Amino acid sequence: MPDSLAVWRRLRLVGRRFTTWTPSWAWFRGVVRAFVTSFLALAVSLWLLPGEQVGRGAESIAAVVIGVLLVGALLRPLILRLTVLTGAFGLLLAGALAQVLILWIALSLVPSVERFTFGEVVVASWAAAVVAAAVNWLFDASSDEAFLGQVLGRAVRDTLRHPSSGPGLLVVQLDGVSEPLLRQAITGGAMPTVSRWLRSGTHHLRGWHTGLPATTPAGQSVLLHGDVTTVPAFRWYDKKRERMVVASRPADLADVEQQMSTGRGLLADGGASVSNMFSGDAPSRVLTMSDARLPTSERGAASFASGRWGFVRSVVLFVGQMIAEWHQGRRQRRRDVQPRVHRGGSFVMLRGLTTVVLHDLNVSIVADHMARGTPVVFVDFVDYDEVAHHAGPSRPESMRTLESLDRVLQFFAEVSDEVGRSYEIAVVSDHGQSQGTTFGQLTGRTLTDVVHELAAQPARVGLRDDRPVEPWGPANVLLTGASRHGSAVGTAARSAAGRHQDDHTEPSDRLVIAASGSLAHLYLTDEPGRATLETIDARYPQLVAGLAAHPQVGLVAVRRDDEKLLVVGAEGWRLLDTDEGEGRDPMLPFGPDAAADLTALDQRDHVGDLVLLGHYDRGLGEVVAFEELVGSHGGLGGDQTEALLVHPATWVVPPHHLGGLDVHAAMLARLERLGLRT
Repeated sequence: MPDSLAVWRRLRLVGRRFTTWTPSWAWFRGVVRAFVTSFLALAVSLWLLPGEQVGRGAESIAAVVIGVLLVGALLRPLILRLTVLTGAFGLLLAGALAQVLILWIALSLVPSVERFTFGEVVVASWAAAVVAAAVNWLFDASSDEAFLGQVLGRAVRDTLRHPSSGPGLLVVQLDGVSEPLLRQAITGGAMPTVSRWLRSGTHHLRGWHTGLPATTPAGQSVLLHGDVTTVPAFRWYDKKRERMVVASRPADLADVEQQMSTGRGLLADGGASVSNMFSGDAPSRVLTMSDARLPTSERGAASFASGRWGFVRSVVLFVGQMIAEWHQGRRQRRRDVQPRVHRGGSFVMLRGLTTVVLHDLNVSIVADHMARGTPVVFVDFVDYDEVAHHAGPSRPESMRTLESLDRVLQFFAEVSDEVGRSYEIAVVSDHGQSQGTTFGQLTGRTLTDVVHELAAQPARVGLRDDRPVEPWGPANVLLTGASRHGSAVGTAARSAAGRHQDDHTEPSDRLVIAASGSLAHLYLTDEPGRATLETIDARYPQLVAGLAAHPQVGLVAVRRDDEKLLVVGAEGWRLLDTDEGEGRDPMLPFGPDAAADLTALDQRDHVGDLVLLGHYDRGLGEVVAFEELVGSHGGLGGDQTEALLVHPATWVVPPHHLGGLDVHAAMLARLERLGLRT
């Protein structure tokens, strides 16, 4: 009975998906591609048969073309939607049978095609069909429609094996997407699902201010754990342990989570953490940086994405993303798009890894948890953030990732309709991004070079503090997870992970820079505790004044001996504790929240002896990043501090200007209201 019920539900799902089909450019491109492969395969097959099978007139070729095109256009949508029922192998078989049917009709009905025997028809049809179906399958099996259909079909089957009921909560994080950018995407038609939710009144859109630092580890520490003190940046120096902490290292984040976890994070009561920095104390943690684990073979759909058919999709789309990145980078150079950064090297691979492999794993794992009735799931999609870092926050290739993410949200809504639990879906982000020319491009030097010069210290040859480390996070999770296995793959992964982490070992230097986008912490490593202005000036008389006067540095914050926080700029200074100041307020370009943001950052652990913000051009809305990223976040200026929250209309969310703790509290309150929080 369960198996027959599963078949019935999947048949009903096929019908529902087919009735909602509408023509699109993707459909048209697929039809044209299927026609070209079918026609070329047919031409070769007929050429190989004895005798002349097709008249020489142009009308004969045109008739075959039209026949193949029309029948293929009608059958292709049905074949793709049957993937929910048949899976990837069924897609291949149905495609081959469809090719035979298409070619049979084309050969039999076109009057200018000379008659031939039944055996010749079979040979020509099947020879052409095998070639065309194999080529078409490589593309169709790689399409989002086919992939999501397979995952949805598996979820329907697993739901009957693991029955559950009641409410549930799915929180989808769109990494790096600011609230203003989401509004732009909705207006431009890039996110029809979110637009429909908001326009129908089922959901509301709110922005929330991240403050400093505007980074993923800081954002997730407050969203998942309600912590606003442990994380001061994406990377920082721990004076007590005498080492650099980098949020793209799983081992480092494991230590950080241990420091801030109370055991009662957002996901503590039976939840699942998928592809996050921190676990939220979830019992189930997959691809989570602080506890890097790969999905196991027992996780049903989780293994599917990297299994037999998912592997084909991953290879095709991975190569496609690499080609797209090469082409888009070349196009930016040819058009002299400004600002821009180099888009080669490891990023070509990392883009494919995050937007294909990790993306598909996330979709599969979340669908699996929904089918099994996990009460609350929090998943992070880094697609946009990864591309926007190198392409620019509002560039076309970055905006196109939002279209893919919108399809994922629609898919999760479909899964919710088919599984036992009725999931509410909320969408959040951890920060935004701001665009700008980098410090290195503007000055021809790194921030460390400038610091050493002002401190009258010899420059360290080969030291690069501007090399981005955040994009390596997903790769490190996969490498660390694989390294825990005892197989040959695990051995290779351990070696690769070790080599990569060695790249980020900190120098044995008295002055250490930890840059995170347009935010930088400077540490006097041999000074215990927080070094004050008087101490720094006594040792390096030109350092603070020289950095504050630098045209690409927006401001410098430092504590004085009297424990007051001093903010210094090129044309003035201000004491945050008393509002005493002189000249032009250095915080003025960064907006009305700058003073509160700097004060809050000053209360965090491991804050640098000096805190620097990159220059902000309010006219262009561009920041100067200390890392080589055209789209950056971490500091102040632009949209990098303006995160988003799309929540169901039934939630109770404060009407005032939201911060991270407000969003965390709203999610906790909703879990309690749904009976999912003990």
